[in-house]
Amino acid sequence: MNGNTSQQENADLSRFGYAQELFRSMGGFSNFAISFNSISILTGAVTLYGYGLEMGGPLEMTLGWPVATVLSLMIALSMAELCSAYPTAGAMYHWAAALGGPAWGWFVAWFNIAGLIAALAGIDYSCAQFILPFLGIDGSAVNLYLMFGFILLNQALLSLYSVKLVAILSDVSVVVHIAGVLIIVAALYFFAPRQPVGFLMQAVNSNGRSPYWWAFLLGLLQAQWTYTGFDASAHMAEETRDPVRHAPWGIVLSVAVSGLVGYVLLVPLTLAVPDIAKVLGAKDAGGNAISPVIAVLQGGLGARAGNATSALASMAMWFCGLSVVTSASRTLYSLARDHGTPFSGGLAKVSVKHGTPGPAIWCTMFAALLAMAWSGAVPVVTSLSTVALYVAYGLPVMLGLRARLRGHTWPLAAVWTLGKHGVWVNVLSVVFALGICVVLVMPPNELAGKTFAGLTAILVLVYVAEARRKYKGPAWIGSPK
Repeated sequence: MNGNTSQQENADLSRFGYAQELFRSMGGFSNFAISFNSISILTGAVTLYGYGLEMGGPLEMTLGWPVATVLSLMIALSMAELCSAYPTAGAMYHWAAALGGPAWGWFVAWFNIAGLIAALAGIDYSCAQFILPFLGIDGSAVNLYLMFGFILLNQALLSLYSVKLVAILSDVSVVVHIAGVLIIVAALYFFAPRQPVGFLMQAVNSNGRSPYWWAFLLGLLQAQWTYTGFDASAHMAEETRDPVRHAPWGIVLSVAVSGLVGYVLLVPLTLAVPDIAKVLGAKDAGGNAISPVIAVLQGGLGARAGNATSALASMAMWFCGLSVVTSASRTLYSLARDHGTPFSGGLAKVSVKHGTPGPAIWCTMFAALLAMAWSGAVPVVTSLSTVALYVAYGLPVMLGLRARLRGHTWPLAAVWTLGKHGVWVNVLSVVFALGICVVLVMPPNELAGKTFAGLTAILVLVYVAEARRKYKGPAWIGSPK
């Protein structure tokens, strides 16, 4: 890295009142990779494939995916501009604090942390579900939870050891994701029986919900959970070179590329479904339910080939979980650095040797274990994570829009900018974020809604009783100096 460039980046960070403690070793591609892996089309699209198929049938894949892609891209564009103006590890909560005040920032931070932890639980539990059949291990609840814990442990250790290693693994993961999709698609195209193309337009609701359009909206959880985690590029801004350009592009390109590659995967996968009811009710030899995607791959390619392609998906899920550990721990570290958490002195510590926030990483891992134990089901924890994250995405965009309309100068600080398109993109983003949050707490995901309501109530009590006196927001609150 050029010495002058490094000095400028450190100076840019110092105007927000922070010293450069984390190692700034990521390039533009690695920053994109961390968000692309957090989105992980071989995690979200695959993990909740059965949920989407049950709710909306093949049409959920054919129409629901592109609709969710375009609308999620609007949110990504809005967040990218904010990231360029405020390139700090605090990301959304720093944006909210700067544009709305410390209370907004504090709540956004905790919604972001809760959403990332719930997402990590869903990702790694799903990874365990895909690994066990490949290893020939019975998919009992005990075995699943033990494998889930082992996956979390090795991800935490790697995240603790080196930012540079995580960056390298993230780069490799992009190849794994794209190569994995191409291999699965090619295998299905050449070797699996296929439905006629008209099958893709079937509007089938397998659980009897009516009207169909409502079931279709509920099924959007499949795509919307996939399109979470792209804020990782913003959280890694303090560890990225030229963050005012690279981090915004990382946010936007991760969503755009995931949308394209995901559609390439979903179409042939859906055409390979022999019978919707049979796939949704598939079980292993021990009578345990298996993923509908595993059922499709095993049915179309045979047991060995199906398990091998499932192993590719499990690799992608592992990389995805690693990216989320990194993102969640940086958010927690950043809030602790601003004295917004309990035991903030300990959580804000950074390893002198490795340049990573060790206590925040371990706290993230244990919280994910608890989240999965509480929820008990992947659709519930994924719905909770999606709602919490889209609240954390939507609130800063709303505050940025309000400030923009009031003549605030924050857009002038952004090198990566939406220009004259900022207002309508922001408006569409806020409306969509609100709408999807309402939809995704409706039955059958009411536990997610109740949990989110309970979380919100607890946060309100904590803020009123203690945080509003102790937490004053970032030192630079109001606008960059």
